[in-house]
Amino acid sequence: MNLFLRQTLERQLLRLHELDALLSASDVVTDLARFRDLTREHAQASVVAAQYTRLTRREADLASAESMLREARNDSAAADLAAMAEEEIAAAKSDIAQLDEALQLMLIPKDPDDARAAFIEIRAGTGGDESALFAGDLLRMYTRFAERQRWQVEVISESVSELGGYKEVVLRIDGPTDAMGVGVYGKLRFESGGHRVQRVPATETQGRIHTSACTVAVLPEPDETMAIQINPADLRIDTYRASGAGGQHINKTDSAVRITHIPTGIVAECQDDRSQHRNKAKALQVLSARIVEKDRQERAARDAATRKGLVGSGDRSDRIRTYHFPQGRLTDHRINLTLYKLQTIMEGDLEDVVTALQIARGAELLAELEGAGQR
Repeated sequence: MNLFLRQTLERQLLRLHELDALLSASDVVTDLARFRDLTREHAQASVVAAQYTRLTRREADLASAESMLREARNDSAAADLAAMAEEEIAAAKSDIAQLDEALQLMLIPKDPDDARAAFIEIRAGTGGDESALFAGDLLRMYTRFAERQRWQVEVISESVSELGGYKEVVLRIDGPTDAMGVGVYGKLRFESGGHRVQRVPATETQGRIHTSACTVAVLPEPDETMAIQINPADLRIDTYRASGAGGQHINKTDSAVRITHIPTGIVAECQDDRSQHRNKAKALQVLSARIVEKDRQERAARDAATRKGLVGSGDRSDRIRTYHFPQGRLTDHRINLTLYKLQTIMEGDLEDVVTALQIARGAELLAELEGAGQR
């Protein structure tokens, strides 16, 4: 662990003592909003402090074991002691590496949106029917990952292809945050971009590998209290009969809703519910998220003129990842990560990918902070 990270952790310990004092003050509950903020920060700082304490203990254990090994090597009768020391050194180094990685994740500067629920939009791209089938595979991957995290998944809208895939599907995923306040959006935000697949399609008779692609967009669900104000006069609202599953009722009434934001041309629709009113409310949520994301993308594009982050741009036009089925390989091109366990990843085992992207982005942000502190 470099000096800057260790200094940052030491400052976290000092902040924890400050928070202890602030929360013990007799008048702290007079401002409930501030009390909640302090309590949340204290909980997160406590987790960091506990991990840092474990790290320093294991570093001390490592130093002690290395000293023991040096002494044992100078004593021909202490072979058993040397073996014990070597085992402890290996165990301590493994623990230190894991704690180091965990602390780097904890120190990542938080985005206010990280705790939010997210909308996941998956769209088939180049590749025709095979691309639509791959969109269905991505839907399954994210749904299975959400199940592993005990998140709730809701299909907002879908456009099914003839072979059973999806031309487009929009999900809303919600769930609790972790100990550091990171929720669905904070975990999945780096999935935005172009996803390329290379495999032999089921319809291919000559065994040739085809390449197709989908785009994924991950949008934070806007906070209702801070949502952008949309002028009703700027909206065109159309209703139509929902397609696909849903029983007789859903096919006999105009319950599906499509909303167009006229100034930007952004469209959102929902056909998930039998109630037109609830579908309209959900479509407005998606529309608001897309308008906010459009503004964020425009600001990111302006910032990119001076700096382009490795992970954080989230540009949908970028090819971020390749899924190569014949080799069982997933490659994330932003961080040069290659994993040979594609089958389990497609079943929702995304944790290694998600964590690696979070660490890479955190390293970028911490390096920026370190550079700013040295100027």
